[in-house]
Amino acid sequence: MFPSKGVFQLVLKKNNERTKHTLPDLPYDYNALEPYVSAEIMQLHHSKHHNTYVNNLNVAEEKLAEAVAKNNVNQIIQLQPALKFNGGGHLNHSIFWEVLSPSGGGLPSGDLKEMIIRDFDSFDKMKKQVSDAAVAVQGSGWSWLGYNPVSGRLRIAACANQDPLLPTTGLIPLFGIDVWEHAYYLQYKNVRPDYVSAIWNIVNWENVASRLQEAKMEN
Repeated sequence: MFPSKGVFQLVLKKNNERTKHTLPDLPYDYNALEPYVSAEIMQLHHSKHHNTYVNNLNVAEEKLAEAVAKNNVNQIIQLQPALKFNGGGHLNHSIFWEVLSPSGGGLPSGDLKEMIIRDFDSFDKMKKQVSDAAVAVQGSGWSWLGYNPVSGRLRIAACANQDPLLPTTGLIPLFGIDVWEHAYYLQYKNVRPDYVSAIWNIVNWENVASRLQEAKMEN
């Protein structure tokens, strides 16, 4: 379930060639999330923006492999921002597509529901905190509902740009809202709160609950 285990990993073939990252298929059509997210936004967001992160990550990893082979420590250090930005972009979007669904929305159930009530008092309070964090992001970034493997509790965090949640905060990502303008501007213009409010109508709570169960098993 965690993209970090299958998406962002240097894998070597028998002939020592690195397996390149690829753009994951969406689990639904580009127009499936309408009217909440338009087909035009989904097509551009997935096939253009996410694909750019994938391509740039592959380039950065190729350069990293060369730098490691040459023991070029300076170049290895210089590549870290590109790896973080493009690797984070790939990880974040790979999660984002899966935690949305045309049949989503409503309320979570089971263990996820119980933990939300335990840690936030109610679903509405959790929703408000995630939404407030998303609206408050300055510039571009993400708002996340994550699982703290140390405390065993749910927590909310915002990350700038494409900083990935787990390496940045130690929280395992369960659900995230992308608040880069390319995620909403064509439809919602500069009214980010309307976009954030709309996202809750298409949350795939089954996927979020599965991520929680896997995170607890990993703990």
